[in-house]
Amino acid sequence: MVEEELPISNEAEEVEHYEPIGGCFWGPINWFRMLATEMHWSFVFGVLMVYGVSQGLGGALARVGTEYYMKDVQKVQPSEAQVYSGITNIPWLVKPLWGLLTDVVPVFGYRRRPYFIFAGIFGLISMLFLSLHKNLHIVFALLSLLVGSAGVAIADVTIDACVAQKSGSHPSLAADMQSLCSLSSSIGRLIGFSISGIFVHLIGPRGVYGLLTIPAGLLLVVGFVLKEPHTPNFAYGQVHLKFQDAASSMWNTLKYPEVWRPCLYMYLSFALSLNIYEGMFYWYTDSKEGPTFSKEAIGYMLSIGSVGSLLGAFLYQYGLKDHPFRNILFWAQLVLGLSGMLDLVLVLRLNLKFGIPDYLFAVIDESIYQLTVTLKWMPLLVLSSKLCPSGIEGTFFAFLMSIDNAGLFSSTWGGGLLLHLMNVTRTRFDNLWLAILIRNVLRLAPLTLLFLVSKGDPASSIIPNEAQDAKAVEDVPDSKDIELVSLVNNVDSR
Repeated sequence: MVEEELPISNEAEEVEHYEPIGGCFWGPINWFRMLATEMHWSFVFGVLMVYGVSQGLGGALARVGTEYYMKDVQKVQPSEAQVYSGITNIPWLVKPLWGLLTDVVPVFGYRRRPYFIFAGIFGLISMLFLSLHKNLHIVFALLSLLVGSAGVAIADVTIDACVAQKSGSHPSLAADMQSLCSLSSSIGRLIGFSISGIFVHLIGPRGVYGLLTIPAGLLLVVGFVLKEPHTPNFAYGQVHLKFQDAASSMWNTLKYPEVWRPCLYMYLSFALSLNIYEGMFYWYTDSKEGPTFSKEAIGYMLSIGSVGSLLGAFLYQYGLKDHPFRNILFWAQLVLGLSGMLDLVLVLRLNLKFGIPDYLFAVIDESIYQLTVTLKWMPLLVLSSKLCPSGIEGTFFAFLMSIDNAGLFSSTWGGGLLLHLMNVTRTRFDNLWLAILIRNVLRLAPLTLLFLVSKGDPASSIIPNEAQDAKAVEDVPDSKDIELVSLVNNVDSR
């Protein structure tokens, strides 16, 4: 699938043409067939399994299951659950490490396939451990969740490397590929959240962890079917040189303002949008003054909210993908900050004074939030894919995503600190409204940082020509050592 050693012209020769089916109804099917034909069906299958099943459906089940696992099984406070959530996301902060491994360390002659297999094994072991052990100490529970998170992160980095490279070789389809990823994830979350509350109620959080072995197993399937060239007799003694090449290429690219300025914006925009969801979740389910939603109600609420994410992906694909990044991010961030006031209305019970039931209002709130977050996330993904130097797409895209995840990590721990300072506990929610207000004000702060993002044509190349030229400095492989093609081989241009 990821043909790093082959020039684009060779890849283009392998593309099969297809005949579009007539009629407006067949538009989405033709779009899907076009991607499968241009990129190879195994690539599309990998995207569906990683984004749709592992991160979408599996992520939804894991989120609801873990929230109830921490609240009902481990019996931790909201601020503690917030901190633990940040800890389990640590594997996402070191995504460049996984990216480097997939880019420069092939296993049995393959650069991508073995890492999907590793990811599946990590997921299987961790989920089985959580599901089979009662009264597990919080430390061992966190370690298991950490290993499971690492499995999902490795699979994510590996498929991102594929997407980033395809974005370089097919720049006109970069937005389409990100739309495929987002749509797969949104549909997976929609299904996952729809059944999450039911399964948590019927089999408990530990039973849900048992179900999560299925998405992990499907990652193994991706590892076996993915199409990519085989490079036997790889000289592992040269790996350290390739790491040096990768680090040098990354550093040279980051020195350009066109690259580091958007990176700074991505981190700050996420870090300033504090995450206090655990406080809201405990208020939803435990507060005597709150709506006391059931497990099924929480799952259905999040599933309907996922429809908002799906609509956001469609809206971006069919109406906004050609608009400048800065314009989309301005409106998305503004709506994100203003829509946060809906949480304040709900907590202060003002919705009841207007005759709006809690559940209906919470569903509307969640849907607007998911739609807005997707509209903010999509242009950032496309922007990130266009910032990746040729040859280290996996590493650099993983680095950019780790910047986003570092922002989310800061947001999660900052939100936990805010809940602690506001004395929001399992039984006390008097100051939750103030925490929401502070969060909403901080959500508007990134509007002052939009000057860091390019306002040009999103279809144009972003990396300067000098950076493209700098990437060409490399050792030319010997004909008998073709497997040592340099990590920074300039096989395409954007």
